[in-house]
Amino acid sequence: MTARAADRARYDRATAQLDAPVAIVDLDAFDANADDLVRRAGGKPIRVASKSVRCRALLERVLAREGFAGIMSFTLAESLWLARSGFDDVLLAYPSADRAGYAELAADPKLAAAVTVMIDDPAQLDLIDAARAGGGEVVRVCLELDTSLRLLGGRVRIGARRSPLHSPAEVAEVARAVARRPGFKVVGIMAYEGHVAGVGDAVAGHPLRSRAVRLMQAAARRELAERRAAVVRAVREVVPDLQFVNGGGTGSVQHTAAEDAVTEIAAGSGLYVPRLFDNYTSFRGRPAALFALPVVRRPGVGVVTVLGGGYPASGAPGADRLPVPYLPEGLRYDPQEGAGEVQTPLLGPVADDLLIGDKVWFRHAKAGELCERFDTLHLVEGDAVTAAVPTYRGEGHTFL
Repeated sequence: MTARAADRARYDRATAQLDAPVAIVDLDAFDANADDLVRRAGGKPIRVASKSVRCRALLERVLAREGFAGIMSFTLAESLWLARSGFDDVLLAYPSADRAGYAELAADPKLAAAVTVMIDDPAQLDLIDAARAGGGEVVRVCLELDTSLRLLGGRVRIGARRSPLHSPAEVAEVARAVARRPGFKVVGIMAYEGHVAGVGDAVAGHPLRSRAVRLMQAAARRELAERRAAVVRAVREVVPDLQFVNGGGTGSVQHTAAEDAVTEIAAGSGLYVPRLFDNYTSFRGRPAALFALPVVRRPGVGVVTVLGGGYPASGAPGADRLPVPYLPEGLRYDPQEGAGEVQTPLLGPVADDLLIGDKVWFRHAKAGELCERFDTLHLVEGDAVTAAVPTYRGEGHTFL
């Protein structure tokens, strides 16, 4: 029996009394992935990206482990909810236009002490001030650096379009703008190198493309390490007591941790290890988060139909954004139908071994987005479900 076949047998036994659709997290794999992230971080603390987890119980579990400290959140409403729930170090990774949330933040000493907001433009300070509604608490601010690699005098750009702040001078100028404003304090810098951390460099069947990605990423790491260090020096001239410099992502943990300027690493997807993280040379994780759909039809030889399945991930549309049929091995989508909202045909000789009611296990393309489809995660240890915990959705929250 292969390792994957053994996992399928375990998951089927663990969930035998549960009707599909059902989502699970294999805690043995989850904990092993956490240990691997800590090893790669080389002693620097890992701030957990909540958008890749979206489950309070699992955030609490990983933050209880040595090597993890703090949360990187994705909306202001989520940040405030987490802070009210007892998490005392929440970095909001994206600028917000949530005026009601800013009013609540500025009026509550506990929230203001726990939550740090992201800016990359003084206009965002104007929005926060206009939303204060009399709240006088100092708002903790993090400045985001654009990490993109610019070539040919800026005519070629590689990397996500996030912050407009690219140079040390630009970041330092915004730091000075914050320092001049009563009610704000710069406490950190964030720089997420998504073109390194979030792009696989070993894509099966594409050796030339994979080599090109590796060359690009090596150049990007060198350029960013020099520029990030210069940015930190420039900002420290304005803010000598800067508290943290955040960088990285699951795919670049060990590289970012090697930079002296970086004080903490952000990671989250590496806990669940969705399918987009299969194509990396720098690490190998264990799939920890899966979902099962029930076989409801057998339309013909070599075909079964499962209920649901149209759970595409965000990003540029493409086949790599779809969940992948994982267990049993050997199933594939019908190219004429793909993953359907209500039903999904699956092809392959192994389909003939499946019966009505059997489970087919899938891996989502990205990590936390799976939790927008399920209100409960069943936690598996060995071949038993030992707990059922709510996702954000299960607690009544859909923050985006």
